Amino acid sequence: MILALVSALLLGLIIGSFLNVCIYRIPREKSIVNPPSSCPGCGAPIKPWDNIPVVSYLLLTGKCRQCGARISLRYPAVELLNGLMYVAVLRHFGIGWHLPLLFALVSAMVVITFIDLDFQIIPDVITLPGMIIGLASAHFLIPDPFARYSVLGFSNSLIGLIAGGVSFYLIAILSRGGLGGGDVKMMAMLGTFMGWKGVFLTTLVGSLTGSLFGIALMIFKGKGRKTKIPFGPFLALGSLVTLFFGRVIIDWYFPG
Repeated sequence: MILALVSALLLGLIIGSFLNVCIYRIPREKSIVNPPSSCPGCGAPIKPWDNIPVVSYLLLTGKCRQCGARISLRYPAVELLNGLMYVAVLRHFGIGWHLPLLFALVSAMVVITFIDLDFQIIPDVITLPGMIIGLASAHFLIPDPFARYSVLGFSNSLIGLIAGGVSFYLIAILSRGGLGGGDVKMMAMLGTFMGWKGVFLTTLVGSLTGSLFGIALMIFKGKGRKTKIPFGPFLALGSLVTLFFGRVIIDWYFPG
């Protein structure tokens, strides 16, 4: 198991390096394959030995080897976050064919979080394929976060998609722009991976943490009530809480 956890960490770090590319290029509508990674300051291609997740950042003291431009701390942070999430998924769900799907899900949450923070958009290129993958895999591979040793099931996944998409679509209409189409599609996608209970809990946690963050901004930063706050990061947080602690929370909330 120790070897498996170390392998998951290393894989997560490597994928995390690719996630940084996605976070930077997807909202700018650039290819995530070509050209190879380069310094945003001088444009010099990044050598393979300068692109080792986390390690290269430390060895280079956070600067480009060519021009000395400062490299954002976000890059190693994303890599490390993704690596730790992979370890958490493996520890919680064990080894099995479900791991690639759950790894992809938590990585998608990382990418959505940082893109939404920077651009206040949630790309369709993530959510729309995610819906299809979730529906296609629910009956065989996706574990039910609310029932140990059980798969989610296609019907639960489909109900989750409808519940997440329709409920957030109605909220978007009623809020008159307070909620975007990206949030609607993100919640529909999460519903395919977590079912209707997951939609309920993810919305609850996301709304609670988002509200607390908004209140903190008003108190400490002097922001107004109409200040726009991206909701995607809070939905992502809610989905991770649901993924790892959903069964415990639901059992506590609805005892017996």
